[in-house]
Amino acid sequence: MRLSIIVPVYNMAADGKLEYCLESLVHQTLKEYEIIAVDDASTDNSLEILRKYEAEYPDRFRAVHSEENKRQGGAKNIGLSLAQGEWIGFIDSDDWITPDMYEKLLKKAEETGADMVGCDYHLTDEHSMKIGRVVSNGRPEQCGVLTEEKYRSLILDSGSLVVKVYRREIFMEHEIRFPEHIFYEDNAIGAAVMLQAKHYEYIPEPMYYYYQHSASTVHTITRQRCEDRMEAGRGIVREAKRLGYLEQYRPEVCFEFTQLFFVNTLFSYMVGRGHKSYRFVKEMGDEMRETFPEFMENPYYRERVHAEEKKLIAMQQKSTLLFLAYYKALWTYRNFRKKLAGK
Repeated sequence: MRLSIIVPVYNMAADGKLEYCLESLVHQTLKEYEIIAVDDASTDNSLEILRKYEAEYPDRFRAVHSEENKRQGGAKNIGLSLAQGEWIGFIDSDDWITPDMYEKLLKKAEETGADMVGCDYHLTDEHSMKIGRVVSNGRPEQCGVLTEEKYRSLILDSGSLVVKVYRREIFMEHEIRFPEHIFYEDNAIGAAVMLQAKHYEYIPEPMYYYYQHSASTVHTITRQRCEDRMEAGRGIVREAKRLGYLEQYRPEVCFEFTQLFFVNTLFSYMVGRGHKSYRFVKEMGDEMRETFPEFMENPYYRERVHAEEKKLIAMQQKSTLLFLAYYKALWTYRNFRKKLAGK
């Protein structure tokens, strides 16, 4: 078996979304591949749809049911435990791909000897094959046999996990698995996956359709989502320690953690609705400082984080109470200006 495509599925039956994804998979031009669709204890009829495809395509489609909802990470882990392919690919069940995506990725691997190959994707809000806003998912200078410099670049800018294929050894030999019961599971292990590859190649062509809608994880801000993002950040550090690359790539791991655990989470939380917890913000800042005391001196932090965000973070690190008061006043002022501009 050349390729195993793992699809985590949860409550995707409405409006034909799941079928649109699966149709793009069962009609791939690649020969010898399997689709492992894992129903993550859906409460709609997603499992029925998966079983219908299994009956129709018994040679390439496998429907698996999990009695427990483990979120996407748990569903992906079930898929990994069953995968027979020499290569592994992932796709979210509300996305879809071009008919030749996997054939092109594996052909590139065969031509170059790569053990990880990616492509670009595009963002869309409609179910069609029309190209949306293209997002580059790699850079030519990251490609080839991986060196320390290229590894550093991949930690900082790894791109999306779902628009790549991986030799199975990357996951299996190093026992890399996704964290379960949280969102942002890909972020937790992205660097670990990149650093186990030996040769990376990239096709600058958008072949993956990333569906964006109001219920997408990236568009939903809740306290729980913030806590999940923080847990994914802890996963970054756990994997770096477990696989022994934390000290060698400490500046890059520090910045990746800082962005996910602290910067993105803090400001997502602050723009969300509802009361802002002093304790939550303070504990987040304390853990950031305890994990990487040097984070504000990190060269990537200085270069890549916006000046206003750095100013607010420095304020939070000195006084959470002052930060919350200042942020509330700033937000009130900006909303007032918007109302004036709208008159």
